[in-house]
Amino acid sequence: MSKKFIVETSARHVHVTQEHLEILFGKGYELTKKKDLSQPGQFACEERVTVVGPKKELAGVSILGPVRPATQVELSATDARSIGIAAPIRESGDIAGSGACKIIGPCGEIEISEGVIVAKRHIHLTPADAEELGVKDKDVVWVRLDTDGRSAILGDVVCRVSEKFARAMHIDTDESNAVSAPRELYGEIVSVD
Repeated sequence: MSKKFIVETSARHVHVTQEHLEILFGKGYELTKKKDLSQPGQFACEERVTVVGPKKELAGVSILGPVRPATQVELSATDARSIGIAAPIRESGDIAGSGACKIIGPCGEIEISEGVIVAKRHIHLTPADAEELGVKDKDVVWVRLDTDGRSAILGDVVCRVSEKFARAMHIDTDESNAVSAPRELYGEIVSVD
């Protein structure tokens, strides 16, 4: 088995609670699956919303399903700065004290006082993958990305280990553009902090 793993670009997106989904899209509304994502049970939806910050807004932001216990907006640092939101770099789900915004859907809008983050780069691994790569949950590693003319080694990559995951690293659009990521990119752990 190869010690490499696919590196996927995670574009801006929103996770919503059922309550917020119904405010944005109407009572009893359910998400419409557009396509499955690499992580089991996760999917991109047909539904899109507008994320509004103090300076401007981002229209057409995709919702990812299924619904979550807390609403969360994941932006690149460039996105967040462009609309005037101070979004900290955090692991998904760690939203306490993070950025605020308004989210507008076709049927209504919500204001969240926290929940806007820049997702910390991370690798999803099963326990077997983690053992093979010599890491454990929450280890922080350095990953080499070999690209044409813009290869890089990225630090501060968190390993997230669960039976529910599939082996894949996620970077945001800023990071993807910085390494000029091709459609198919693989990474390799070069050291563990």
